Amino acid sequence: MSQFAINLLFVGGSFALYIVIAIWARAGSTKEFYVAGGGVHPVMNGMATAADWMSAASFISMAGLISVGGYANSTYLMGWTGGYVLLAMLLAPYLRKFGKFTVPDFIGDRFYSSGARLVAVACLIIASVTYVIGQMTGAGVAFSRFLEVSSDAGLIIAAVIVFMYAVLGGMKGITYTQVAQYVVLIVAYTIPAVFISLQLTDTFLPPLGLFSDHVQSGVPLLQKLDEVVRELGFVDYTADVDNKLNMVLFTLSLMIGTAGLPHVIIRFFTVPKVADARWSAGWALVFIAILYLTAPAVASMARLNLMTTIFPNGPTADAVKYEERPDWIKNWEKTGLIKHDDLNGDGRIQLYNHSPAFAATATERGWKGNELEVNNDILVLANPEIANLPGWVVGLIAAGGLAAALSTAAGLLLAISSAISHDLIKGSINPHITEKQELLYARISMGLAIVVATWLGMDPPGFAAQTVALAFGIAAASIFPALMMGIFSKRVNSKGAIWGMVAGMVFTCVYIFLYLGWFFIPGTASFENIPENWIFGISPLSIGAIGAAINFLVAFGVSAVTEQPPKAIQDLVESVRFPRGAGTAVDH
Repeated sequence: MSQFAINLLFVGGSFALYIVIAIWARAGSTKEFYVAGGGVHPVMNGMATAADWMSAASFISMAGLISVGGYANSTYLMGWTGGYVLLAMLLAPYLRKFGKFTVPDFIGDRFYSSGARLVAVACLIIASVTYVIGQMTGAGVAFSRFLEVSSDAGLIIAAVIVFMYAVLGGMKGITYTQVAQYVVLIVAYTIPAVFISLQLTDTFLPPLGLFSDHVQSGVPLLQKLDEVVRELGFVDYTADVDNKLNMVLFTLSLMIGTAGLPHVIIRFFTVPKVADARWSAGWALVFIAILYLTAPAVASMARLNLMTTIFPNGPTADAVKYEERPDWIKNWEKTGLIKHDDLNGDGRIQLYNHSPAFAATATERGWKGNELEVNNDILVLANPEIANLPGWVVGLIAAGGLAAALSTAAGLLLAISSAISHDLIKGSINPHITEKQELLYARISMGLAIVVATWLGMDPPGFAAQTVALAFGIAAASIFPALMMGIFSKRVNSKGAIWGMVAGMVFTCVYIFLYLGWFFIPGTASFENIPENWIFGISPLSIGAIGAAINFLVAFGVSAVTEQPPKAIQDLVESVRFPRGAGTAVDH
């Protein structure tokens, strides 16, 4: 059986499963569409939350970024993991107890203002659309390779699949689909990692293999990797980060942005009780840890395999001839995600860091520039091929990558849909629409969101994980502070909340636009911006933490010089933080 047929079998089989589940669990009411009827078991909800959480950025792009950047890019892993703990500990139980299943609904009621609700809707849509672009980008990458089509065609196929099961099933269909997707993605991620860990280190568990000896050289794996990349002009894989301020701010931005993204928050309303929401959070952390503990090993082993594939006799020897390049490079070249340009005309593939510091060594070797351009998002997907693993493993990881991208895309689209239909149309424009009309508007708005995300995903502002990081920064600057102040401060009033969200959002978006050159304007994306021009060396991906601080300061400042919230609101805030006697914040 050909590799294409195997890929089609795995991908097609998994998609058929998702669509069957969506039909079986089709939502028939707004409660089923928004929160799956509120009857999901905590373990299943934890598994669905993990699938919702571990997006294309986690499955496809995070290991690729760590692989290329080494320790410096481990901030993605630390920020996302810490953010989930922050969400589970500080926000989820209280929001679940408050009883409002959308973020704008909570903000509108807590700050007793339709204006606050509308600002929250705007912030949610901007953050979620940016986030879903990263998922569609990842899905396009996976489809383009494994179905042997262009990345744009892959993106359109992904959009059609998401439309079929997300619009049909709503949260009820998405929940049970995500349970299946978690099983697919975690098996797809760990099996190749186990194979590769055994090949390189004779160690069965990849996290342990990361700190074991490299079989061929007999030295520790990370030491071997440092030696290889150093010989090619790259910074040591384990090298420390120079700009500590930017690293701290970036990690913080990912953490608080994670806690502010609505597609995971809404999952805690799909279980029957507040206690179940806490159990769901714990189970989700267990399921997430399986992939996140494996990712650093996958990243380092992928980087070493890539380098030794190009330089089979070591980095100081001749590179492989282009005409003798391995099949995996030929396969990925068809997608346009690997490109070769023979700059010195020697017929070989030179892969090195084309930097001034390495220029003399490169000239001595007859190299005239880096000749191989490898998209970061392909490393995890290409890993089985690089390591010459069986064809069924390649097909499995194809299904897993698509499951990761589509599961989070579905959750985000539902958050966008509920914000438009429930919070904007029913909450502000026309409160008297029927449940049937609201369900129709929810499905229409989800369909429109898919179209917009697909169009923007054809020219994203970077790799999947970088695009997602922008979304987290926007959520960090706008939504997270409002949620925290809404739960833990009785003094912040509606005016403070509105001006805080506006200030944080505007500051963050302006900074991103000025220094990144992209804000929903396809064709102007460039991550090759100039770091020395950043204010205090703070990158556009890290600015969300500063935006959040501005949000807090403005909200508390405006609230201090304006009237206090009504006594009923202050009592409500107080009641939400106690286990019993929640008053109007009922457990339903």
